[in-house]
Amino acid sequence: MEKIKIGIVGYGNIGRGVELAVERNEDMELKAIFTRREPESVQIMTEGVPVVHMDDILSMKDEIDVMILCGGSATDLPVIGPEIVKNFNTIDSFDTHAKIPEYFADVDASAKAGGHIGIISVGWDPGMFSLNRIYAESILVQGDTYTFWGKGVSQGHSDAIRRVKGVKNAIQYTVPVEEAVEQVRSGCGPKLTTRDKHLRECYVVAEEGADLKEIEETIKNMPNYFSDYNTTVTFITEEQLKAEHSKMPHGGFVIRSGETGREGSKHVIEYSLKLDSNPEFTSSVLVCYARAAYRLSKNGDSGAKTVFDIAPGMLSMKTAEELRAQLL
Repeated sequence: MEKIKIGIVGYGNIGRGVELAVERNEDMELKAIFTRREPESVQIMTEGVPVVHMDDILSMKDEIDVMILCGGSATDLPVIGPEIVKNFNTIDSFDTHAKIPEYFADVDASAKAGGHIGIISVGWDPGMFSLNRIYAESILVQGDTYTFWGKGVSQGHSDAIRRVKGVKNAIQYTVPVEEAVEQVRSGCGPKLTTRDKHLRECYVVAEEGADLKEIEETIKNMPNYFSDYNTTVTFITEEQLKAEHSKMPHGGFVIRSGETGREGSKHVIEYSLKLDSNPEFTSSVLVCYARAAYRLSKNGDSGAKTVFDIAPGMLSMKTAEELRAQLL
């Protein structure tokens, strides 16, 4: 079996999750991990795989089929996404929903210039939830779609908090408002604002001497992340963070309620996820889309793509014949 050669850019929670996911896919092999840190300081789990400094990424241009970009969406991916796709096929989990069109355009221009594929915003939301929204809305043309997240750790939002001046460490939980969930499940089609549907709970370790009020106000007023939500900021110690907030569960559900026929028959479609490890699940989605990127590139395609552009069969190790026989 010809193996797809994978590179990982960034070795945080997602990077480690991708490393573990590659192990579980027999048609893939990990070729290198790229980091801004001193390579010798990074201890990885896979024996025999080099850790390479980002400055030397082009030295492996001919040895990697797909680069999986594991940076944050706030400041990292907008820079490295368009840059790396000039020389490699890429996958990323860019999750700032409001900026996806802009980011897509930047990656698309660079990918086409370099003749590569760049699949953006891959994960469970955006990603798997996006697919379920489009399926449900296409089936129930008249209706309402609702997405709820949590309770769970949001990696992108936690990363955004950690970049605030004076923050040493932080974690953020997204919490559905239970009353809103039950209204939606009833099929009554309630009109809910962003603030009605979720709470955001932030637990922050501040640097010594930092202005706590300024940190709290910066977080609560952060556009695209917290400004549209009821947000709480609780300051805790590093020890409390490690003891009480070290795990990374998450989940959520997409619900579409709608009507069909002349008499208004009512229907509710619901897709849900319950995740022990947000980064490991997200990484598994990234890795299966790397297979699609490899196949698209082999077919001579180029440019930016989203999950809407990828046929489901492109994600699977199984042949088209096997899929028709076993899953259809």
